[in-house]
Amino acid sequence: MTDQPNKAPRLSIVVILHNMRREAPRTIYSLSSEYQQGVDADDYELIVVENGSSLPLTPDEIANFPANASYHFYDTQSVSPVGAIQFGMSQAQGEFVALIVDGARMVTPGKIAKTLGALEGLKEPFICSLAWHLGPDEQRFSMQNGYDRTEEGRLLASINWKQNGYRLFEISTLAPSSRHWFKGGMPSECSFFAMRKSTYDAMGGYDIRFVSPGGGLMNHDFVNRLWDVPGITPVVLLGEGSFHQMHGGVATNSTAKVHPFQIFKEEYEAIHQRDYMVAPSPMPFFYGEYPVNAAQFISEHQK
Repeated sequence: MTDQPNKAPRLSIVVILHNMRREAPRTIYSLSSEYQQGVDADDYELIVVENGSSLPLTPDEIANFPANASYHFYDTQSVSPVGAIQFGMSQAQGEFVALIVDGARMVTPGKIAKTLGALEGLKEPFICSLAWHLGPDEQRFSMQNGYDRTEEGRLLASINWKQNGYRLFEISTLAPSSRHWFKGGMPSECSFFAMRKSTYDAMGGYDIRFVSPGGGLMNHDFVNRLWDVPGITPVVLLGEGSFHQMHGGVATNSTAKVHPFQIFKEEYEAIHQRDYMVAPSPMPFFYGEYPVNAAQFISEHQK
């Protein structure tokens, strides 16, 4: 990792890690200008925040980060990433900010260029991309049928994803939160989003009262509050995505029997003193196009 370029980046991407030594190098590489298409390294910066990990990245692993990346260890005992998110956003230099709150999510090669393209020309943009799980099914199901990190590594090696990241679609399953877009709606949760930093700051960012493991319903709360911003314009990226790696995630890698949603819901209701609900969103615009590799998902959900 070398010195940061002097040019102010247009976009600052905050990536949150927690004990992801296997997954983080793939995610960071997928965000590098070596892999991303249509952007230069000085168009954006990566702000990588390690959220109190007991097994943080090693100095050698950090040294392999791209030149436009910075690494920060956020020393905390909290099991929620909210504090790390707010710290990462405070470091951002770009006019626009993006967040990957789960650093186990790899992305497609046009993700950053398409995000920047969608951000331009809108007064109050909110860009959300669709999400996939690596593997043959939602990971909470596939992990009960033998899918594990070893099998995931084999799948990734089989497609040579560093040479063609759009082949990630071939070994993945659309996440439940992203299936709404086939009916013209917003995803119920955005694993990657981008917006103006000034708007994020004016909203106060994420609510620090969400202290449950993984932050509970902090993402849902943030998006619910977002729709109160005057003039906010939601945009769903097409043809680009994030791909969740197995890492023992609190919610994504939990079976129905032990899923913590009820605990998350009770925390939300204690904070807001009202029942949890998904606030209705404005109808989004759609930006981009679908590559051949992803066409199967259109036909599957038109049945």
